[in-house]
Amino acid sequence: MVQSNGAADLVAARKQLLEGGLPRNPRLDTESLRAALVDLYELWLTTKGQELGITADSGLAVVAVGGLGRKEMLPYSDLDLVLLHDDVDPARVAEVADQLWYPLWDAHIKLDHSVRTVPQALRVAADDLIAAMGMLEARHIVGDAALSTLLIGGVRREWRTGIRGRFDELIAQAEARWQRSGEIAHRAEPDLKNGRGGLRDIQLLDALAIAQLTDAMPGLGPDVPGGGLKTAHRRLLDVRTELHRVAGRARDQLRAQDADEIGGALRIGDRFDLARTLSDSARTVSYSVDVGLRTAANALPRRGLARLRRMPVRRPLDEGVVEHAGEVVLARDARPQRDPGLILRVAAASAQTGLPMSATTLNRLSEDAPELREPWPKDALNDLLVLLGSGRGVINAIEALDRTGLWGRLLPEWGAVRDLPPRDAMHTWTVDRHLMETVAYASALSTRVARPDLLALGALLHDIGKGRAGDHSVVGAELATHIGRRLGLWPQDVRTLSAMVRHHLLLPDTATRRDLADPDTVQYVVDALEGDIQLLELLHALAEADSLATGPGVWGDWKASLIGDLVRRCRLVLTGEALPVPEPIAAELLTKAEAGGVHVDLRPADGKYTYTVTVIAPDSPGLLSDSAGVLALHSLRVLAAAVGGAGESAINTFVVSPKFGDPPDPGLLRQELIRAIAGDLDLPALLAKRERDAAIGPKPFAQAEPRLIWSSTSTPGQVLLELRAEDRIGLLSRLATAFAACEANVRWAKVVTMGSAVVDAFCLDLGPDDGASRRARIEKAVLEVVPRPAPKKPEVTSTT
Repeated sequence: MVQSNGAADLVAARKQLLEGGLPRNPRLDTESLRAALVDLYELWLTTKGQELGITADSGLAVVAVGGLGRKEMLPYSDLDLVLLHDDVDPARVAEVADQLWYPLWDAHIKLDHSVRTVPQALRVAADDLIAAMGMLEARHIVGDAALSTLLIGGVRREWRTGIRGRFDELIAQAEARWQRSGEIAHRAEPDLKNGRGGLRDIQLLDALAIAQLTDAMPGLGPDVPGGGLKTAHRRLLDVRTELHRVAGRARDQLRAQDADEIGGALRIGDRFDLARTLSDSARTVSYSVDVGLRTAANALPRRGLARLRRMPVRRPLDEGVVEHAGEVVLARDARPQRDPGLILRVAAASAQTGLPMSATTLNRLSEDAPELREPWPKDALNDLLVLLGSGRGVINAIEALDRTGLWGRLLPEWGAVRDLPPRDAMHTWTVDRHLMETVAYASALSTRVARPDLLALGALLHDIGKGRAGDHSVVGAELATHIGRRLGLWPQDVRTLSAMVRHHLLLPDTATRRDLADPDTVQYVVDALEGDIQLLELLHALAEADSLATGPGVWGDWKASLIGDLVRRCRLVLTGEALPVPEPIAAELLTKAEAGGVHVDLRPADGKYTYTVTVIAPDSPGLLSDSAGVLALHSLRVLAAAVGGAGESAINTFVVSPKFGDPPDPGLLRQELIRAIAGDLDLPALLAKRERDAAIGPKPFAQAEPRLIWSSTSTPGQVLLELRAEDRIGLLSRLATAFAACEANVRWAKVVTMGSAVVDAFCLDLGPDDGASRRARIEKAVLEVVPRPAPKKPEVTSTT
C-alpha cells in the first residue's frame, strides 16, 4: 500500500516494479509494467487527493494528460497533471497545489503541472496547438468529475469546430518534427517518440479522429504484414518502455549499444531483428499517417464560396482507374474480382501521376482482387514495367502496396527482404527500400541499354536473395529464374535476368580489386558473362544504379571511370551486336496490298487488352504519321509496330492497347485515316490537345535522357537510327512527322514499347545527302518531340 504522507513510497514501489521481486512474477513484461505504473500513480494521486480534500463536491479536480492520460505510463515518463478549480478561494487552491506538487518534486519525479480554471484551460488550448493536443488526451483522476468532464468535453468540442483553421499548422508542426528527428525506419539510432513513424504520429492520428476527420486506426487490408497499426503501436511502446528500463531514465532515442539488450529482453532477437521490427512498425505508422492526413484534408468542412463548388470530377487514367479528389481510385464500373491486373494498373497510374492511391481502393483490392495466373498476362507484365519505369514515383507506390499486403501477393519472395536492415554502414536503407531506390535510379539510365525492361526487373531483384541462407547472389539468381518464369518472360530473357542477379557485383568488384591492364582480368569477366554483350551493357547500368541507391559517396568519378574502363575493354574482346532487320510480311497482306486501296484491320492479340491493327494504304511520306496519329487520337497506345511495304503500298502493323474500354470499330479508323491522308484532320493540334487533357498537374518530365544511335547499312543512302526514349501520347506519329519534315523517308521500322520506355529502330532513306549536318538536323527534330528530363538547376556558388 502506498502511504499518503509523501511520494517516497511511490518511488520505492516504482523501483520494485522495474527491478522485480514481486511474488510469482519477478519481472513484468512491458505491457504489464505500463499497466502497473498507471495503477500505481493513480493510486497515489487518488489517495493524496482525498487527503487534501479534492473530493467530488470540492470544486477541485486533478486531470492527467500525457502518458498517464493515455494510460501509457512509461517507467521514467513525466507526470503531466492539471489541477482544475471552480469558484474556490485562491489561497485554498495554492495550498492544495503546494501539498500536491511538493512531495513529487521532493521525490525527484519529473512533473509538468498547471493550475487553471476550465475557461483558462480552454483559452490555453485555443492559443497553443501543442497544449491543445495534450488536453485532447486528458483523463479525470480524482475530485470533481463534472469539472473534468467540462474541460475534456470543451477541449474536444472546440478542437472539432476549429480544426479547419488549425489544420495547416498541425501539418507544418508534424513536418518540422519529421525534419528534425528523421525516419525511424531508416535511422541507426531512431527517435521512437518524435521520429517519422513514431508515437507522436499515433497521437496525431488520434487527434484527427477526435476531430472526426479520419479513423484513428485505418484498416490496411486483410494481408497487411506485421499485424497493422495496432500492433505497430504496441511494439513501439514496448521498445520505448524497455529503453527506459535499460537506460534507467527517460529516453526517446534508441542507442546502438542498447539495441541487443532491448531486443533480447523483448524476445525479438539481436539488434538487427529489433531494427527490422522497428522498420516494419514505423513504416506502417507512416503510411497510416499519410492516409489519415489525406482523408482529413478531404473531409475538412467547407466555408464560404468553397461550399458552392462542384464535387471533384473523376478523370480517367487507365482501364478501370480514375483520379478523384487528388487520389487514384477505381472507376465505378471496375470489377476487381474479375480483373487481377487491376492492382498493377492502379499502382502504375499512381507512380506516373504522383497521386497517392486511395486507402479505400487499396483495401478493396486487398479483399476482392484475385491472384494473377502464371505465367502473368502480357498486359500485367507491361503494367509492372510502367510502374518500375516511373522514377521516384515507384517508391511511394510500392510502399503503399506493401503496407497493405498487395505487393507481397504479387511478389511473395519480397517477404524475406521486407524491412531487412543493412549489415554494413555504407547502406542507408533497408534492403527492400534499397531495391526500390535502385529501380528509381535505373529508370534514369534506361536509355543506355537496349533492354530497359530487363534493367528495371534486374534492379528490382538484384538483392532478392538477401535474408536467406547462402550467397545472396547465387540464391537470388535462382529466385529470379522462378520469378521471371512467373512473369511470363521468354526463356532467354529469364536466363539474362538470372545472370544479372548472379553477377550484379561482378563489374564493381573486379574493377576496384583487380588490375584492368591485365588481359586475364578482362577475359575473366567475358568468360563469366559467356560472351553476352547485352548482359555486359545491363550490368554496367545496374552497377551504377545499385551504387547510387546504396548511399552517399558510394558512386563517384573514380568508381565510374574504373567500371567504364573495364566495360570498354570487355567490349573490345566481344563481337559486335547484330543490327535490327525488318519483320517479314505475311503473304496474305502482300496480296491485299497488290489490290490497292486503304484497308484497316483490327483483331484481338495475345493479351486481354491488346489488339493488332494492320494498315494497308498507298505509300506516301506522311502515311506512318497519319496512321499512328489516328490510333493515338482513339486512345490506342502503340506497344509494338512493324513498318514495311510492297510495291506502291505500305503495310504497317501495330500492336495496340486501348487506354480505356473497347477499341474503336476498324471502319471508323479507316474513315479517320482517309480524312488524315486528305489533310482534313489537324493531327498535331489534336494530339497536343489530347495530351493536355490527359495531363494531371505540371508537365511531367522524362526520367532518362533520350539516346540516338546511328548505324550504317549495306544499302547506299540508307542508315539505321535507333531511338531509346520514354513514351508519350502520339510519339510514333510525331516522330514520323519529324522524319518527313527532314525529307528522311522511313523504309521500314521496328517499334517496341517496354512499360514506359520505347526502343525504336528506323531504316531511313537519306539518299546521297547522308552527311553530318543532315543527321544533326534529324537528331534535332527528333529531340524536339521526345520527352526530356527536367533541366538541372544551375549550381549556386558564392565567393567571399
